[in-house]
Amino acid sequence: MIVRTLKLRLTKKQEATLNQWLWNLTGLYNFAIKRIGNDARDKIYHSAFDCQNWVAGHSKRMEIPSHTLHGILLQAYMAWQRCFKKQAKRPRLKGRRNELNSIPFPDVLRKPRDKHIELPKLGKVRYYKQELPNASIKCGRILKKASGWYLCLWLDCDNVFPVSDTDKAVGIDPGFSTLLTLSDGVSYENPRELHKGSERLAQAQRGGHKHLAARLQERQANRRSDRNHKISRKLIENYKTICYSNDNFKGMARKFGKSVSEAGLNQLIRMIEYKGRIGGRKIIPVNSAYTTMTCGECGKPTGPTGLRGLAVRFWDCPCGAHLDRDINAAKNVLKSGLEQATNVEMRCA
Repeated sequence: MIVRTLKLRLTKKQEATLNQWLWNLTGLYNFAIKRIGNDARDKIYHSAFDCQNWVAGHSKRMEIPSHTLHGILLQAYMAWQRCFKKQAKRPRLKGRRNELNSIPFPDVLRKPRDKHIELPKLGKVRYYKQELPNASIKCGRILKKASGWYLCLWLDCDNVFPVSDTDKAVGIDPGFSTLLTLSDGVSYENPRELHKGSERLAQAQRGGHKHLAARLQERQANRRSDRNHKISRKLIENYKTICYSNDNFKGMARKFGKSVSEAGLNQLIRMIEYKGRIGGRKIIPVNSAYTTMTCGECGKPTGPTGLRGLAVRFWDCPCGAHLDRDINAAKNVLKSGLEQATNVEMRCA
C-alpha cells in the first residue's frame, strides 16, 4: 500500500461545496466527541458500528456521502480509543484554532482518466498532471492546505525501489549543527530551513497576513520533508545494516528549542525505519548513553560531558587518540548496534 497526493484544480462551485462539507463535518465530529465522552462517564461505551447508526438518513439532508459521514465518526471514535488506552491525550474539539481540514472517502474510487478523477457527489474533479502507478485505489482523503486542495490516494501496490548489493554497516549520530554524522566520516549538514525563512515569516505575522504565514510554514515543512526523504533513501540504498542513536528528541526540544525542532530528526529516523523494512535492511536502535564520552579506541569514558561539554568538538584521549566528537559517537553506536544484533541472533539460535 502506497500513498500518492494529487493537487486539485477545483471549480468555484466544487470549492464552495467542500468548504460547506468541512463546516458540517466539523459539527458532526464535535457531536461525536462530546457524546462518546459524556456516555463514557456513565459507563456507556459504544462500538464503531453503533456510531454509524447516529447519522442514519442524514446523508441526503446534508448532501454529503454517507460513507464520508461514517469516516468522520470513525475518526472521532478512534481518537477516544487511543485516549482510553493511554496512547494519547483527551481529543480536542474542532474550531477556529483547531480546524478540521480533511474529508475522508473510505470507498474504493475509480481510476483517474485524462487528469480527472470522479468523487462521490462532487463529480469529476480536475488535478494537475501526475503519473500514478497502475493499481486500484482503495480509498482517498481530501486535504485543505494553505497552498490549495489536495487528494491523497491509497493505492494497492508495493513500494519497491532498487538497493545496492552490499554488506556495509554504518552507525549514525544525529545532531543539530550537523544533521547526521556517519561512522565512516560522511556528514550531512543541517540546511536550517526554519532559521533561513524566519525573517520573512515574522514579517508576514507582524503584518497580519495569516494566509501568507501559513503558506510559508507549509513551504518550510515541504522542504524539510523533501530533504529527509532524499537522505533516508540514500542511506537505505548504500548500507545493509544501519545503527542509529535512539535519542529523546522531544525532551531535547524542551531544553534546546527550535534548533531541535527545525532539524526534523524524528521524522528522518521514522523514514529510515520504514524504508529499511521495504528495502530489506536491518535497522537497529541503540541507547545513546555514554556514546559521546567513551573513547572509540580504548573504551574508557574520558570524553566531554554535560552542557559545557557541548562546545568541545574535538578531544584527546590519554591513550593517544585524537577524536572527532560526532564521528567517535557514530563509531560507538555502530559497535553497540552490531553487538546487540549478535546477542539477539545467539538467543534465537
